[in-house]
Amino acid sequence: MRQIENMFSKSCEYGLKAVIYIASQSLEGKRIKIDDIAEKAGSPRAFTAKILGTLTKFNIINSLKGPYGGFDIEIKRMKEIKISEIVFAIDGDSIYNGCALGLTECNAQEPCPMHENFVQIREELKKMLETTTIFELATKFNSGESILVRKDRIAS
Repeated sequence: MRQIENMFSKSCEYGLKAVIYIASQSLEGKRIKIDDIAEKAGSPRAFTAKILGTLTKFNIINSLKGPYGGFDIEIKRMKEIKISEIVFAIDGDSIYNGCALGLTECNAQEPCPMHENFVQIREELKKMLETTTIFELATKFNSGESILVRKDRIAS
């Protein structure tokens, strides 16, 4: 059973952090290299590369190869991209459908003991994911209102 504080897969957590960081730097007119993204997201480089490939395929971020290459997101696109798009690209829609207790068959007709409570939480989560933009989160990060990785958790 996934713990509540780990509602997203590790891939999704790293992907969200990576997109927020790329967006924050794009707001400053910068294109970011993969090593910098991996460090700021606190994720291994190879794992980060795979996640960024997926996000590029889903047109969430832009990738440019070459010596002046890297990753970025246009400001107009940042204002359109919702967190739900990133979650779907990496984890699919399992966060909206899974059972809180991990049962393969859990529904209103055959509910687990947590079903009714979890349905409400999941609806609120879905609303938040579908209304929060990357622009909002990148702006919070740039202003110092939020962090992506605790200093004692930075990957080496």
